[in-house]
Amino acid sequence: MSERTATRSAVIALREERKAMREGCAFLDEKCLLLAGRMLAELRARDALALAIAGPLARATAALAGALGRHGLVGLQAQPPLGPGTRRLVARSRPLLGVPLLEAAIEGAPSPALPAANPSPETEECRAAFDALLDPLARLAAIDANLTRLQAEYRRTARRVRALEDVLLPELDREGDAMESALAELEQDEALWARFAAGSRP
Repeated sequence: MSERTATRSAVIALREERKAMREGCAFLDEKCLLLAGRMLAELRARDALALAIAGPLARATAALAGALGRHGLVGLQAQPPLGPGTRRLVARSRPLLGVPLLEAAIEGAPSPALPAANPSPETEECRAAFDALLDPLARLAAIDANLTRLQAEYRRTARRVRALEDVLLPELDREGDAMESALAELEQDEALWARFAAGSRP
């Protein structure tokens, strides 16, 4: 129940408040559309990247199977990995409507692996195949993080829109109607009193 007194200025202020709230609702609706559009773009990029990774991933899986067949699990675990070299993960942020979106990449080159006690071509192939997956997988992880952030912001914004449309705006409408009704009654009473006062004069 509103504690505002029914006056003309209160009605005008209420109308302005409703107008501002409707504009805010329209802005949030537009934000939902922009977020949904960005999510679709990220999903398309993810699908394209997943398709591009499918071949290298299959080759890495086959290379792993070959290395396991040659050395066994324990022997393969003992093989030295590539060194870090100048390789590093680079992440760049580009905000969209307050949502930080990432672009990630692996830059630089690894250093050669230490000499192995039991080297083999299968190990070299396995090592190279999985090394080739680092950059696309980093980019894929950034897209997945973007989708998570965008979805969370979309849901939060959609909840705000529903709260405005289903709760706050109807409350303001009811309050405005009640206030205008009360004002109409007051004006009617004042008109009656004025008539009564004019009729009772000698």
